[in-house]
This record gives sequence, C-alpha cells and structure tokens, in this order.
Amino acid sequence: MPPGLRRLIVAEILTPRLRLRRWQPADLDPFAAMNADPRVMEFLPTRLDRSATEAMVARVDASFDTNGFGLWAVELREDHSFAGYVGLLRPSFRTRFTPCVEIGWRLAPEFWGRGYATEGAEAALRFGFETVGLDEILSWTVPANVRSRRIMTKLGMTHDPRDDFDHPLLPEGHPLRRHVLYRIRRPERPESEAVGP
Repeated sequence: MPPGLRRLIVAEILTPRLRLRRWQPADLDPFAAMNADPRVMEFLPTRLDRSATEAMVARVDASFDTNGFGLWAVELREDHSFAGYVGLLRPSFRTRFTPCVEIGWRLAPEFWGRGYATEGAEAALRFGFETVGLDEILSWTVPANVRSRRIMTKLGMTHDPRDDFDHPLLPEGHPLRRHVLYRIRRPERPESEAVGP
C-alpha cells in the first residue's frame, strides 16, 4: 500500500437501503447468473461462466486483505437480496493514469433504475476519501454506456475528453477498446474543520 494511505478492513458499510459487505458463498449463484446475462455484460468484453465468476470473487475478496478495500457485495437491507457489487479496486493493467484506484459497480437488471448503484457508490467514495485517505478516485467505461456515465456524473465525477484512452487489455480494432475516463478528487475540508480550536 502506498505511503500515506490507511489500511483498515471494514466488514460492512450501511446506507439507508443497502449493506455493502464481504462476499458469502450464497452470492455465487446470483452473481454467476448476472455475469451470464447479456444485458449486464453489454459493455464488457465477454460474459463469465461459473468458474470465471468464482475466480473473480476470489480475487476481489482477496483485495480486502491486500488493500483494505475491494468490491463489496451489495445486499438490500429490507429483504437481504443480493443485488451485485459496488466498490473500489486497483486495476491490474498499466497505462498513463495508473497506478490508481477505480470505483465500479455491477447490479442485476431487476435492481436497475432505483438509485442503488449511486447510493452504494457514494458510500464507497466516502470510505475511499475519509477512511483510506485517497486523494483521487477514477472510473471508466465505453462511450455508449450511458447508464454508468450518468451515475458518474451524479457522483460529482468529471470527464475531460483529453483523458479518454484505449483500454490496454483489448486488442486494436475491438469495438469496446475506446474508454471515457472520469475523475473525482477528495473534497476540501472546511477551514473550521481543518484547524483545531
């Protein structure tokens, strides 16, 4: 972990409607169904089968032990339904803006349009800035992914076309290679909070 950042593993984060928590074995079946759904994976290079889903969960869960944060499983507080994930991660590829921390989300279609992704992402941003001590958090997607871009804007993230990039893990000519990049910096603390009595 880079100097200046705090490593604090948090078991869960509560929002008014959501519980962001560590992954459980019962999450694998609904998550595998999500990863096989063409609507969910529309803007990703490939759908994931069960074994690839299990490998992904193992990687993202290990991130909590390595970094103190990761992709939290999203559970609805009202009925304990598994809805998908929201969280922070360090990308594995190298490009001009890495190393960095990315915020991401993936929810099942039955939970779209209710503000859950925004609500969970706001909590993840607060955790990244206030608990971990990050200065900046990024997010990216393909230009056509209007739903995710709308969430990024709601979160207060900004887009500069000069930051757009070709994803290094996708080959030349791939229809999803071009990505738009969004950024948000840690909010400045009011002077009254920054200066002690």
